Amino acid sequence: MQSAQDIVRLANEARTRIKEVSPEQSRTLVDSGAILIDVREEKEFKAGSIRGAINISRGLLPSRIADAVHEKSTPIVCFCAVGHRSAIAADVLQQLGYQNVTSMAGGLKSYLVSPSERKSA
Repeated sequence: MQSAQDIVRLANEARTRIKEVSPEQSRTLVDSGAILIDVREEKEFKAGSIRGAINISRGLLPSRIADAVHEKSTPIVCFCAVGHRSAIAADVLQQLGYQNVTSMAGGLKSYLVSPSERKSA
C-alpha cells in the first residue's frame, strides 16, 4: 500500500502530464457525453458518489477500463476524494492510449461544495 506522501508525489508528477478541470467544467463535459469514472475504492463509492459515475478503483483501471470505455477517443472525467488519485488515474489512462482524459481538480470534496464557497475558500 502506498503512503499518503507517495500518492501526493505521484499525483503532482502526473499533473505535469494531464489536464485537470474544475467541477463545473467536469459537469459540462459529462453533460456533453463524457464518461465519469470514480477511481475511489468500492467502499468509498458505496458511501456516496456522483450520479451516473462508474466505479473502477485506481488500481483496477488497467484491467477494467476497456469494459467501461470501448473507444479510446471517448471523453473521460476521473475523480476521487480530493483529486490526487484521479490525477494518477488520468495519467495511467493516457499511458494506455486513452486520448481525451481529464481529472477533476479537488475531487468529490470540491464537487460537493458550491462554486461561491470554493471561490471564498
